[in-house]
Amino acid sequence: MTITTNLKQLYDTDDNLWLEETIELLKQKQFNQLDVENLIEELIRWGKRDLAKGKSFLRQIIIHLLLLQYWQVEYDKNYRHWIGEIKTFRYDLNNHLTTNLINKLQEDLENVYQSAVDFVQIKTDLTISTEKCPYTMTQLLDNSYLPIEQ
Repeated sequence: MTITTNLKQLYDTDDNLWLEETIELLKQKQFNQLDVENLIEELIRWGKRDLAKGKSFLRQIIIHLLLLQYWQVEYDKNYRHWIGEIKTFRYDLNNHLTTNLINKLQEDLENVYQSAVDFVQIKTDLTISTEKCPYTMTQLLDNSYLPIEQ
């Protein structure tokens, strides 16, 4: 019981050491000594953090696809930059993905798309006429996909 108490105190003072100790207890299957309350809190936070990170990468991909597709005034000066950004964010997202995360991103794709549209419209003063995301999840994750020029 003192280990659990000490682990709870450690959580408040040194979260990295708390994590190392928790991992060691899990490896040793010493489940009764775990700081379960804080472990649950961290797992919930971990899931939210991964989803937020995934949405952020996806939003950035969509933003740059929209800029590439619709912002013709800036196209010649910026298209290489936008393509580079698309590739970078795809790389980051694809390295971050799990099957579960893909499913959650698919479920929230329209909301992520609308936030990307809002940003692009503010940045460019363009009106993006499509209300539904014109890109499939497969296209958004495909390193070779780029929208056809308008």
